[in-house]
Amino acid sequence: MKVGILGSGDVGQTLAAAFTQEGYSVLMGTRNPEKKEIKEFKKDNPAIEVGSYADSAAFGDLLVLAIPGSATDEVIKAAGKNNFKGKVVIDVSNPISKEPPKDGVLRFFTGPGDSLMERTQKALPEASLVKAFNSAGNTLMYKPKFKEGKPTMFICGDDDRAKRLVTEILTAFGWETEDMGKSGAAGAIESLCILWCIPGFLRNQWSHAFKLLKPS
Repeated sequence: MKVGILGSGDVGQTLAAAFTQEGYSVLMGTRNPEKKEIKEFKKDNPAIEVGSYADSAAFGDLLVLAIPGSATDEVIKAAGKNNFKGKVVIDVSNPISKEPPKDGVLRFFTGPGDSLMERTQKALPEASLVKAFNSAGNTLMYKPKFKEGKPTMFICGDDDRAKRLVTEILTAFGWETEDMGKSGAAGAIESLCILWCIPGFLRNQWSHAFKLLKPS
């Protein structure tokens, strides 16, 4: 399976390297492939192809939206909606507004009963979106290690086949998966980003993850 990563920041680079480690062919899409940071990443990761958003979206059988939430519409337009048709799309983005956090709490540009993933799914009705990887820092996304065991990644989406695929990927990446159901759960999962970031902003603690505990 070929993977198109839309986004070349820390998250995009981390996931591009992780999928490559797992044997996938990867093309990372970026706004400017000639940026110094991108050339340095390519030099360190020669197996990963780099191109435009459209290149990445056309290349991938599986697509990953690893972009700032505020850039979603712009990136989809640049990538071309037809390139998403019939594909599973892992939505890593969070609807973080441009306002600075207050008392460690991020602000979202979505409101109650709304989510970025639901908006994106409406924009891409012929794609199958799955929310995942949005509630942990990029340094923990691949093979996280905690003495308490595997952390939990919460996912949701309207296509059960797509969620099974993403669950297989998460298992390979070292996570346990909890399926929270349909896309209406995306707002709750996106809010985990706010909760995850508070210890970082208040105490510079960024190496934690969530774990769902169940009765034995």
